[in-house]
This record gives sequence, structure tokens and C-alpha cells, in this order.
Amino acid sequence: MNKIKKIKKIRLHREGTHILITSALLLLIVNAALYWGLECKMPFYIIAFASIILYLLMVNFFRCPIRLFDGETEKIVVAPADGRIVVIEEVDEHEYFHDRRLMISIFMDITNVHANWYPVDGVIRHVDHHNGRFMKAWLPKASTENERSMVVIDTPEGHTVMARQIAGAVARRIVTYAEKGEDCYIDEHMGFIKFGSRVDVYLPLGTEVCVKMGQKTTGNQTVIAKLK
Repeated sequence: MNKIKKIKKIRLHREGTHILITSALLLLIVNAALYWGLECKMPFYIIAFASIILYLLMVNFFRCPIRLFDGETEKIVVAPADGRIVVIEEVDEHEYFHDRRLMISIFMDITNVHANWYPVDGVIRHVDHHNGRFMKAWLPKASTENERSMVVIDTPEGHTVMARQIAGAVARRIVTYAEKGEDCYIDEHMGFIKFGSRVDVYLPLGTEVCVKMGQKTTGNQTVIAKLK
């Protein structure tokens, strides 16, 4: 499969544009009201300092580093997200495959980049979204009971891989860009999850695992597995 790069040189993810603009306006209005409405300026200084810290945290959350995978992508599975490995185990997958699969899960805390990348090159076979609960994302039941989106990909070598975006206790919106029938590539964004979440990758049994429990991952950089 010829690899076509579709990278936009952006530093802040477009999913944060509306939130960042709205938040900036609200914070400016609140701080302006405090400044002009209070004789004692100390509360204004405290709130202004807190507003700056809060806004910087939001900007940090929506950052979107430019990353290109440096290496061959044949049979390679890269981390779809920044975070740490919380699950490496064989599980029974009941929503799509209805068989046993190797699952590798990456938990993203609120300080991680929350853009998600495709874990493999291939063709998108299936995309689905399920509404659900908002339990803490590291709990085992989160994979099947929380709000989630699944993207199933057929690789050029004939493997089928699923990436599942899972909302966490704070996250309330999952964005998935994948569309059935489209080509997808490592280096492309698969989607975005807002505020604390997790991504599960389901792989064929016998896949070589290249990470260990608790290991930190960098989205689109860390090789988490090699398909046989």
C-alpha cells in the first residue's frame, strides 16, 4: 500500500478551538468584572492567577504535537495514544469479533496529549459508536460499559485490528474521524477524546507484544506489537 501523508502542521488540536475561545472570553469577562467591580484588588489578583493557570492547563490538554513514525510500518502496531499501558491480556471480545483476542490498553490521564492515531496501516472495515456510562477509564468494565467508539481495520497483510476509544469519568465526548471504506495510515489522526480516557487495541492471538505493564507510550511513536 502506498503511504500518503495527510499531516496538517498544527500545534493545537482543532477539537479545542471552540472550547479555548469560549473559555478565554468567559475568563476575561469574569476578571474584568472583578477588576472594575471591587475596590480591594486582592480577590482579583487571586482569581486572575487561578484563571491563567486553568487556561494554560486547557491549552496543554489540547496540544497536538507533529509526529511522523520513523520506520517501516509493515506488520507494525504503534501506540494510538499517549499514556501508560494498563492491560496486556487475552480476552473474549463480544461486540465485533466474538472470539478471543489479545488486548493492549493505554490509559490517558488529563496531562497527556488526547489526540488518537491509527495503530496500523490499512482499510477501515467498520466504525461504530456506543453510548454508555462514564466509569473511571482504568476499570476493566470500562471497555464494555462506558461510552466508546470502535474502529476496525484490515491491514495489507490480511490481519484485522480493532482500536476502541473509551470515555472516562471526566470525558464526555469522543470524536472519531474514521469512515468505513477509507484507507488509513500510521501518522494520521483517528480521533480525539476530551478529558481523561483510554484506548484499547485488539490484536490477533500470537501477536508479538513489544511493551510491558506500566510502560509509558507516545502516540504514533511507541511500537506496542508486531503482527505475525
